[in-house]
Amino acid sequence: MTDVNLRQFKPEKLFAPRGFTKPEIKAPQYLEIGAGRGKHALMFAQENPDKNLIAIERTRNKFNDFADKAEQLSLRNLLAVHADAIPWVVHALPPKSLAGVFLLYPNPEPKNPSQRWFNMPFFEFLLSRMQDGAKLTLATNIQTYIEEAEQQSKELWQLSPAVFEVDKGSQRTHFEVKYLARGETCWQMELVKPDGYQTRFDEWGVD
Repeated sequence: MTDVNLRQFKPEKLFAPRGFTKPEIKAPQYLEIGAGRGKHALMFAQENPDKNLIAIERTRNKFNDFADKAEQLSLRNLLAVHADAIPWVVHALPPKSLAGVFLLYPNPEPKNPSQRWFNMPFFEFLLSRMQDGAKLTLATNIQTYIEEAEQQSKELWQLSPAVFEVDKGSQRTHFEVKYLARGETCWQMELVKPDGYQTRFDEWGVD
């Protein structure tokens, strides 16, 4: 159960992104927010032909690079989306539709901590789109970011995350390759949505 004292997210205030088309949700459905140039998304889709991935990227040049590669590979289980993730998720995904979520090396928002995923009221809505037993994976090279996310997961979202160092040979994203190549430690947090976990958006959906 989430903290009821948290400022509530208001999905009804958000318009659908320009040119929005509601996707067909195919189980098992996964979501990646901030896919960049698509390195992880393309690899995941190729290695998991039985799983479906929606990968969202907001930056135009990165998305174009990603979309070109996805088109060349003709991966039927991958949907590349150019949009702001928050309104897109609100209008595209029904409750308990996601088997997993990836937040790999998100912008740490050093000047605006309230915009970090685990600090945002939207995170409650994202949890409502996850199935019971679904796993969310966060990765970052900033130790204070992972520590804050772990604390918020426990205290604000009433979840039980696991935190560990990323394997030095991992190459999921271009950022990860760069950070590990220069000897930095990268961190990963995984949390599983417990059976019976409740949010204020469990019945909320767009008609």
